Amino acid sequence: MNYEVELKFRRDADDGLGDRIRQLGTEPSAPRQQRDAYFAHPVRDFGNTDEGFRIRSEGENNHLTYKGPKVDEETKTRQEVEVAFAAGADARHQMAGMLSALGFREILTVTKQRRSCRLDWEDRPVELVLDTVEPLGQFVELETISPESGWQAARDSLKRLAVHLRLSVAERRSYLELLLEEIADAAQD
Repeated sequence: MNYEVELKFRRDADDGLGDRIRQLGTEPSAPRQQRDAYFAHPVRDFGNTDEGFRIRSEGENNHLTYKGPKVDEETKTRQEVEVAFAAGADARHQMAGMLSALGFREILTVTKQRRSCRLDWEDRPVELVLDTVEPLGQFVELETISPESGWQAARDSLKRLAVHLRLSVAERRSYLELLLEEIADAAQD
């Protein structure tokens, strides 16, 4: 079983991160839009179990993704299973309809602009992504895939990359969690 090992940080547009990324010999891609529709399980509370289930659409491409509970207190390391399905908006709507028929309920859709690049860090392939999530702001994520037996070494390597890039306070909450908290805060005001 493989784990997605991830560190995420808030950022400012003028933080100089782009220059530090280029010094590592890579350049982020052109922006692309990702649309993540998150679903609640019919009998299990993913908020309590720290799991996630979504349909991700990027252009015409669609994926169904399950994210297991985080395995440590510092990062967003967890099992991730992703399966592609038919392309296009019709297929996305049909999949959402099938999930609804099975008792899943759509919670919220997170839309973001994403730029990404790949680099090698300490002999490990790393995906570095720059996200703009409305209304949350800008973030940077460092991600790598590791076998279950090596996720701690992968985590430590990403932490060293974060220090090298001058990223300081990691954000463990998902975009979904951050948006739900913002909605709850706005409802209390």
